[in-house]
Amino acid sequence: MKELLIDTISPLIFPLMILEGKGGNGRMRLKGKLQEAEVKNGNNRVYPRETLEKEVNRYLSENVKQRTAMGELDHPNSEIVNLANVSHLITNIWWEGNAVMGELELLNTPSGKIAQEIVMSGIPLGISSRAMGSVQQLGETVEVQDDLSLVAWDLVSNPSTPRAYMKLSEGLISQPSYNQYNRINEFRADII
Repeated sequence: MKELLIDTISPLIFPLMILEGKGGNGRMRLKGKLQEAEVKNGNNRVYPRETLEKEVNRYLSENVKQRTAMGELDHPNSEIVNLANVSHLITNIWWEGNAVMGELELLNTPSGKIAQEIVMSGIPLGISSRAMGSVQQLGETVEVQDDLSLVAWDLVSNPSTPRAYMKLSEGLISQPSYNQYNRINEFRADII
C-alpha cells in the first residue's frame, strides 16, 4: 500500500555557504543536495539508487523540463502541491555520485519571500523530498520500494538527508541603493 513519505528530522545545524545569488530574471537561485541514494536518512529510510534514479529521471522530464517542479515552504501533509503555498521552482537536477543535486528559483510569492528572507538572514535552509510510495522494513532500516512517486522537494528547516541545505548559486544583480536613487534624482533635477 502506498503511503505519503515525508522526510524530515529534528534540527541539526550546518553552516550555510553563501556564494551570492540572483539569476538573470532577478529571482534568487539556490543550489545544493536534494537527496541521496543508498544512505540511511534521518527517518531510517534508504532510497535504493535504481529506484531513486528512475523517479528522478521521470521527474526531470515530466516536471523540471515543463517548469512544473514546484515545492512549498515546509512539508504539508498532502500529496498535492498547493499553489497558494508554493515557494520555489526546481530548474535543474543532476547526479554527483549517489547525491541528487539541484538548482531552484525562489519565487516572488508570500512563501518564496519568506524563504528569501531566511536565506538573506544567513539561516540554513534545508530541502527534503515529499513522495508517495511503499516501504519495506529491513531490520532498523526502511527501504523505499520501486513504486516511488515524487511529489516535490520542499524547503524545510530540518532535512532528513544529511547536509541537504541549499546555498545561493549566482552573482547578485545589484539593486540601486537609496543613495543611488538620491544621486539619480539630483541628476534629474539638475537637468530639469
